[in-house]
Amino acid sequence: MQIYLVGGAVRDDLLGRPVVDRDHVVVGAMPDELLALGYKPVGKDFPVFLHPRSGEEYALARTERKTGRGYHGFVFQADATVTLEQDLARRDLTINAIAQDEHGTLTDPYHGVRDIEARVLRHVSDAFVEDPVRVLRVARFAARFAPLGFTVADETMALMQRMVRDGEVDHLVPERVWAETRKALTEPQPSAFVRVLRDCGALAVLFPEIDALYGVPQRAEFHPEIDTGVHLEMVLDAAARLAPGNDIVGFCALVHDLGKALTPVDELPRHVGHEHRGVAPLRALAERLKVPTEHAALAEQVCREHLNAHRAFELKPATVLKLLSALDALRRPVRLELFLAACEADKRGRLGHESDAYPQADYLREARAAAASVDAAAFVEQGLVGPAIGEAMNAARVEAIALVKTKHS
Repeated sequence: MQIYLVGGAVRDDLLGRPVVDRDHVVVGAMPDELLALGYKPVGKDFPVFLHPRSGEEYALARTERKTGRGYHGFVFQADATVTLEQDLARRDLTINAIAQDEHGTLTDPYHGVRDIEARVLRHVSDAFVEDPVRVLRVARFAARFAPLGFTVADETMALMQRMVRDGEVDHLVPERVWAETRKALTEPQPSAFVRVLRDCGALAVLFPEIDALYGVPQRAEFHPEIDTGVHLEMVLDAAARLAPGNDIVGFCALVHDLGKALTPVDELPRHVGHEHRGVAPLRALAERLKVPTEHAALAEQVCREHLNAHRAFELKPATVLKLLSALDALRRPVRLELFLAACEADKRGRLGHESDAYPQADYLREARAAAASVDAAAFVEQGLVGPAIGEAMNAARVEAIALVKTKHS
């Protein structure tokens, strides 16, 4: 029995990044041997075990053979005859196909170390085309490693394009598409996820509402980048800087401007009412991919209200209260913070405006605090009952917001 550290742990160590998950492959063993040593079985499709003390994953070396469409159509072989090189051959990218033994010696049959040094995401073998999830994984790794200078190898991009043409991507189930997208939205440069999917043609298949934004012009005085697709990429990266690792803010950024793809051609480059047009495609995307309810709900609020956030200082106090109430911000201040992060990302996601201040955020925070400080007890003491209490509280909250607005004017 030989045990090797594999995959992301080896890759990240070579990149000088923190190692989060440590996965191992066991060569020359059978399941009974690991069970006898106290390892706990967890794998359903193939033998994976948890170490009795560390809890880290240990998988028997295995090969896989394609038997059908999509990513479920595989038959696995896992036994003592499978070699380390065979196990590494089934992995997606060369940078993930490096093993390290207990002495620190690397086994790198597919030149992953060279590709790490060259900052290239390259497939291990032509078997890459057998699993359509790999298209999403490459895009997600691009979002993670683009800041380090990584790009997708030309031959790997060509394979991904072929997979799209052959219809393999059509067989991805919504849950898997969302799982990979959600992870990509937590990476430091999520625009690379969208860009790689677009370059291989998968964006039009999986996210047609987003793909439709490319080539749609905006007014140059407000959007020097002009192209709405480019704006989207900039907003995604701004969101990643403002709310690192937050996939809710990332999703809000991803879908906030879908309505611009539906602007009548004769109205371009203006987009009057795009915030309302965007609700229908947003709902369609969220339903198709089975996006979590809270993600979809907050994204819809950002879609509808991001322009109101931008012009917060121009809004009447009563309208500000209506905005805060729509967000349920008086009860859930964290929701306001997520909303504001997405709106600020939209404001900064423009060419030459990446460092713009966003004083609207502090104003809306103060307005929320002022409105939330209004308490029903005072009105009960005045003898008010029923709906009269709510009306009095609403009027007091509007007045409190008005005082905040005076301070900011």
